[in-house]
Amino acid sequence: MQIKEYLEKYQPIVYKTFTNALLSGRLSHAYLLSGHTGMPLKESAIFLAKSLLCDNPSPLACEKCITCLRVDEGNYADLMIIDGEVDKIKRADVERIMNNFDKTALEEKGIMIYILHLVETMTANTVNTILKFLEEPGKNVYAFLTTENESKILPTILSRTQIFRFNERPQQEVIDEALSYGVSNEDAEMLSYFYNDGETIKAFAQTPEYQAAINALNEQLEAMLINADNAIYVCQRHIIPQIKDRNIAKIYVKMLTNVFQDLVNISVNQDITLKSYDKILHELSGILKNIDKSLIILMSTISKIELNVNIPLILDHLIYEITKGAK
Repeated sequence: MQIKEYLEKYQPIVYKTFTNALLSGRLSHAYLLSGHTGMPLKESAIFLAKSLLCDNPSPLACEKCITCLRVDEGNYADLMIIDGEVDKIKRADVERIMNNFDKTALEEKGIMIYILHLVETMTANTVNTILKFLEEPGKNVYAFLTTENESKILPTILSRTQIFRFNERPQQEVIDEALSYGVSNEDAEMLSYFYNDGETIKAFAQTPEYQAAINALNEQLEAMLINADNAIYVCQRHIIPQIKDRNIAKIYVKMLTNVFQDLVNISVNQDITLKSYDKILHELSGILKNIDKSLIILMSTISKIELNVNIPLILDHLIYEITKGAK
């Protein structure tokens, strides 16, 4: 699904508000796109930015003109994108934007735009720097910020931006859409926690990173059914060698978190999302102890992985903690 269609169908308030702003010429100098993990926030920010630059807007970006294509290729000089998903947004990143935009625009349109994806990853020094820039933007300078955790954003930043809050699609609707694209039940259910769009799920399900993580997860769950010692042995001998980088580790732990969320649901007689795992989940629910505590440990582990820590050591300790006391 194209971003324009996504916004029009699933984010109508964002779509109508920004369209009206373009038509009336009453644009805010800074927008904050706020939504849950898995929503196409960065892609939406880029699309809205393209709508300000497009050669043939109607009034949103046409996606076909030379300028739109240059933006897609990362070849538009007056558009800068800093991706906090790749690395934390640092003060030097913001200073680079400020230095570039302090000069005359390089492109003929004279409009300069910067996108900061996941501003919650900014360091304290960075926040102070961006505040000044948001407060005193240059002429024809526009900002699109995104966040997956609005509660972590300082009120001083929120007050300087127009906030677009994205609505989350129902999880089952996303699963059904992914299934319609030929995604397996197992992958559709698992990745509905990661993405809010069936087409994106299909693309991600085919990546080597996901395949490595899901294979590791399935092997680890089978090992847990035997006993705690076997779970730790399999983690050390089989799982850790498959987790070759930080990104795969995050995917793996997030999926394990999803499993334990459903284990909690089983413990309180609630419906589960991972129906493909129904049998093994019910077996594990009778084996594992302190499932709710384990869920908290898993959630904190995701944060630890984002730091410069020893991943094999973290995973080994994680499996020890969540299988401790198992029957």
